[in-house]
Amino acid sequence: MAILLAGLGNPGAEYARTRHNAGFRVLDEAARVWGAEWKSWQQLGEYAKVCVSGTEVFLLKPLTYMNESGRAVSSLARFYKIPPQNCVICFDEVALSVGQLRLRKSGSAGGQKGMKSVIEQLGTQDIVRLRVGIGPKPEKIDLVNFVLGKFTPAEETVLVPVVERAVKALEILFTKGLERAMSEIN
Repeated sequence: MAILLAGLGNPGAEYARTRHNAGFRVLDEAARVWGAEWKSWQQLGEYAKVCVSGTEVFLLKPLTYMNESGRAVSSLARFYKIPPQNCVICFDEVALSVGQLRLRKSGSAGGQKGMKSVIEQLGTQDIVRLRVGIGPKPEKIDLVNFVLGKFTPAEETVLVPVVERAVKALEILFTKGLERAMSEIN
C-alpha cells in the first residue's frame, strides 16, 4: 500500500524560509535524500513518487496556500486510492519549541489551519502527523506575523539538524511502523 507524505506551507519565494513553511522544508530534504524529482499535480501542488525501503511514497507540497492544503492532499489521495490512515502530514507547530518534533497517530488540528483543511477534506482526524516546532511565540508578536516571519540565525542552526532528523523519523515510520518511530522521535 502506498503512503502519501504531504508537507504544508505556502508557495512563493517570499514564504520560502518562514516558520510556516517548516513542512515544505522537511519535504524538500526528503526529496533530496530519496532522489525525488518534483512534478506538477493538477495545478494544486508539486509531487514526486519515490520508493523508501520497499514502500511506495508520494511526496506532496500543496501550492494552494496553507488554508486550502486539504484540496491538494485529498485530490492526490483519491487519485492514487490512498486511504487517510496512509497519509502523513508534516507541518509547523507554534506550541513546540524550535528543535522539537512530535509524531502522532491522530488528533485535532490544534489551531493549524492547513491541518484543519486536510482533516475536513479527508473527513477524519485519524491522520498521522509530524509536527515541527517553530515556537515559542513571543508575547508581543501577533501569531500571523510570527508564523510568516523568518527564523533567526540561531534558530536556523537548530532547525537544519531537526529537518534531517524528521526525514530519518519518516524512514523509520515507513520501515518499522508508527510505534517505533514515535518512540524514537517523541
